[in-house]
Amino acid sequence: MKIIAIGRNYADHVAELKNERPDEPVVFLKPDTALLRNNAPFFHPSFSEDIHHELEVVLKIDREGKFIEPQFAPKYFSEIGLGIDFTARDLQSKLKSKGLPWEKAKAFNGSAPVSSFHAKEKYNLDNLNFHLLVNGEERQRGNTHQMMFGFNELIAHVSQYFTLKKGDLIFTGTPAGVGKVAIGDHLECFLEDELILDFHVK
Repeated sequence: MKIIAIGRNYADHVAELKNERPDEPVVFLKPDTALLRNNAPFFHPSFSEDIHHELEVVLKIDREGKFIEPQFAPKYFSEIGLGIDFTARDLQSKLKSKGLPWEKAKAFNGSAPVSSFHAKEKYNLDNLNFHLLVNGEERQRGNTHQMMFGFNELIAHVSQYFTLKKGDLIFTGTPAGVGKVAIGDHLECFLEDELILDFHVK
């Protein structure tokens, strides 16, 4: 399986990081070694002093496909969940300033905690609320209607470049409110009002 992540998909997040608004989805990859399941703790890496949380809705692909048309995209996933795209912001800034790839800042071990997955039929995918608490305080809140590129458009775009396979995960972008985590922090992620991802930073 592979983890496909989308950057800069919420305008308010683009603004908070003072990035350029994209005219097509920004795509990057994480290896399977980035994955954390079953509320396993996230171990803060020693190479960064500025690890940021980025809460995202995650699509779980359940059939193989490529060159998918947007109208057929819903056939390629039946479950959704939440994930955190952990980012070493200090390392990312350093790499970007030199014009270098920034996978080391995004794709390191344990950088992709994911929740359990739930049938998409339970939700209105065009108006889906999700939020993150850190130590009981709300840090991020988003709604899928804020996305610049919707789920179907993302699947169609990604599939032009990468064959999607059963079990692949697509992180669909983060809203505003990203911020630093520290050892001892407790992260709770809610899809609508249901707690589905709950873990600690160690």
